[in-house]
Amino acid sequence: MKHQNRLARASSPYLRQHADNPVDWYEWGDDALQRARQENKPIIVSIGYAACHWCHVMAQESFSDQEIASYMNEHFVCVKVDREERPDIDQIYMDAAHIVSGRGGWPLNAVALPNGQPFYAATYFPPYQWLDVLTQLHDVYTGDLPRVLRAAESITRGIAALPFSPAAPVSEFTPEHYQRAYNLHVRNIDFSLGGYRNAPKFMMPSGLEFFLQYHYFTSDSEALRAVTTSLDAMARGGLNDQIGGGFARYSTDERWLVPHFEKMLYDNAQLISLYSKAFQLTGNSFYIETAEATVAFAERELLDVSGGFYASIDADSEHEEGKFYVWTKAEVDSVCGTDAALVSDFYNVTEQGNWEHGKNILHITADKAIFAGKYNISLTGLDNILTDANRKLLEYRTKKVRPTTDDKILCSWNALMVTAYVHIFRATGKEKYRDGALRTALFISNQLMSSDKASLLRVYKDGHASVSAFLDDYALTASAFIDLYEITFNKDWLDKALRLTNYVQTHFSGETMDVFYYTPDTSEGLIARKTDYSDNVIPASASVLAHVFYRLAGFYVREDFETIARSMLTAVLAETVESGQYYANWAQLLGRLVFAAKEIVITGTKAREILPALQSRYQPDCLYAGGVTENLPLLTDRIVSGKTLIYICENKVCKIPVETAEEALQLLEELH
Repeated sequence: MKHQNRLARASSPYLRQHADNPVDWYEWGDDALQRARQENKPIIVSIGYAACHWCHVMAQESFSDQEIASYMNEHFVCVKVDREERPDIDQIYMDAAHIVSGRGGWPLNAVALPNGQPFYAATYFPPYQWLDVLTQLHDVYTGDLPRVLRAAESITRGIAALPFSPAAPVSEFTPEHYQRAYNLHVRNIDFSLGGYRNAPKFMMPSGLEFFLQYHYFTSDSEALRAVTTSLDAMARGGLNDQIGGGFARYSTDERWLVPHFEKMLYDNAQLISLYSKAFQLTGNSFYIETAEATVAFAERELLDVSGGFYASIDADSEHEEGKFYVWTKAEVDSVCGTDAALVSDFYNVTEQGNWEHGKNILHITADKAIFAGKYNISLTGLDNILTDANRKLLEYRTKKVRPTTDDKILCSWNALMVTAYVHIFRATGKEKYRDGALRTALFISNQLMSSDKASLLRVYKDGHASVSAFLDDYALTASAFIDLYEITFNKDWLDKALRLTNYVQTHFSGETMDVFYYTPDTSEGLIARKTDYSDNVIPASASVLAHVFYRLAGFYVREDFETIARSMLTAVLAETVESGQYYANWAQLLGRLVFAAKEIVITGTKAREILPALQSRYQPDCLYAGGVTENLPLLTDRIVSGKTLIYICENKVCKIPVETAEEALQLLEELH
């Protein structure tokens, strides 16, 4: 049996991928740090994740090379980190990479003093460059240590700095703030090809949802076009798995054709929500079809029997990126038979291929109605042919060597799936989606929450929960539980959200109410305690938390919570207005604070029965509460025996209650 290093005992699938390396890898922990101190050796901190293509490449080229491994083992203490399990460590060394080189990504390779302070950080290296870099770093560490210490001290100061400067309180947030945030943000949109300008193109759901919200509040047609152009292009492109559902992580080109083929739970969860909301606003059935196909993918390929969802699916199979997902013309001809010519035409499959080695990435460029006319068939007939072809192609594909699945279950990403289920339930009214939300929320509650339901663990793997949770876990879970309350009126979910938020206040807060750290005060002491305020492909944990404070303030009538939300937004208001997609979730909070909030309270035995009709439309300014008991301040004195009543309120001023969904929707339309 081939010798394996100590990572063979790791729980992380990513770390176990490196168990056969000749590198003497450690997991992050006291053993590695103590050895570095005792032997006065610098630490190589190599960070990646299981679905990362270039992480695999570097593992095969460099970390499996005996000469390179021997040099690493002799002169360094080598540590492997799964960024998805330990994002707190990743944050620190990613910041170091940005400070050193102005860019980041994975694999992330940092070199640090024995105390963990980095003095160098970069990303992927081919083997000859990696060995050259290590040789230079070893030489400077042994020959000019004062220079190394100065560099480490300077980088560490940069890592520890807050992402914003203390701001004077804002007396009010204005429509001018919101409009300027839009004006500066929309300049980055590619109105021709969709998404944000230039390649690679990431989907950035929070940014696109900001435009959806902006259109709702202002009726601005350009804002809606920014969303629809992007959603159309993303769903029709190679980024979206046309036969199996589910989106890849990003597109390497401007046209959304060639994806980086790994599929991440967090992307797909957020896109289910986004496409569902776009359907609610536009009525475009293509959007809800895309959302439902994405749910079907997640349930088929990522859902564990426990009710939680796995983290990701690799980009590679048989050491080749995308091999599982691409097609030759001969394969399509063989599988689709008499329909092959139509199917190839629709999905742009050719003998020459549109990717490497004559392979094709399936994508759609034709309008369905025009395409059906070309073949003299009805739209229904075309859909039937494509459905049958997709089924055959998917069945054929299952016989190929499948990319591996990272089967760890992450708290924050599963919270995003709870929210996804809530939004697609609102869009469709299908009970199976509410059931899905409850199933995954119960998984989080039963497997990742403490017995008093006040604190969380981050990772579930092989029946065991581990790693103390970070701010994204708390904020996204609290947000998901609020979402779940709003479609069930089961106050237990709202109370759990409140307990998690109270825990955050106690253990994550800084000296002022606008600062919340990414790590709790109970966590391991790293070289810096970081914050997370800038939105990215996942919204910043602080921005999600600010929304949570604002929403809970409405349910529980907590002025202190609203004050915290306003203070947090004040601290980053300049960035929110000026920084586009990187503060888009903050900009959505700005929209909520600028425009009048609406409270919809439904009391009586038919409260849950009425909910789906009321929530079927896109409503970013509405809060829903209800039930048959006065278990929230919003329900006080609003329950009338034998009646189901709907109260529509705006800025705490209420209309006369009505009894039907139709009447309530009319009132909401008048207020909008």
